[in-house]
Amino acid sequence: MLHHFYADPLQEDGREILLTPEDARHARTVLRLQAGDAVELFSGGNRYLARISRMDQKEVAVIREEQLPSTEPGLSVTLFQGLPKGDKMDWVVQKAVEAGVNRIVPLMMNRCIVQTDAKSRKAKTERWQRIAREAGKQCGRCRMPQVLEPVKMAEALPLMREAEALIVPWEDAVSYGPLSYAAEHPSVGSLGIVIGPEGGIEEEEIRLLKEAGAVTLTLGKRILRTETAGLVTVSALMALYGEME
Repeated sequence: MLHHFYADPLQEDGREILLTPEDARHARTVLRLQAGDAVELFSGGNRYLARISRMDQKEVAVIREEQLPSTEPGLSVTLFQGLPKGDKMDWVVQKAVEAGVNRIVPLMMNRCIVQTDAKSRKAKTERWQRIAREAGKQCGRCRMPQVLEPVKMAEALPLMREAEALIVPWEDAVSYGPLSYAAEHPSVGSLGIVIGPEGGIEEEEIRLLKEAGAVTLTLGKRILRTETAGLVTVSALMALYGEME
């Protein structure tokens, strides 16, 4: 299996393409690759068979040889995740990227246990973005999924309205789950999924979400943890919309 690398977005236009500084360092010092070695390159949202053309102490350059089939799902999913406690968000980000999520928006909801200030939000977002990048490389994502800084519900509502459809798994919803939803909405191109924190979603938040066009769903008879619910929902819908064929 070939090693995966992302192109430097500022250096994608020429015949030779530079790897990002992080990938260049990894290729040179950890993997000890050499000029002439074949690699898999993600550039401009596409996937290529490429070959290392030159290496030095600062840069690693590659030349694209053949475009390969995309690994990106046709269904564009934004996960709005109520901030969980501890390091659970690290796990959520990693697994959401592997499952095919395009964007992750951490939500500061009313029942969130975690309270963050601007400085800690910035630091956490930088860590989550690194986790997303490494997960994307590991599973072969053509595009680097985006992780935004944590926002409050009111700030997130405009982002939620950008999606064609918005769903909210909720413990009080009954008799209408992912299978029913996909059957009634067979042609969704972009989807927002809202997951509550450990304490769940308050009635007032549900009201705001419904005003933004959200549909509440059940995930079955069992109560799922916040870090599990998003992954289950994404996986179910990816399968129902044919993204796992």
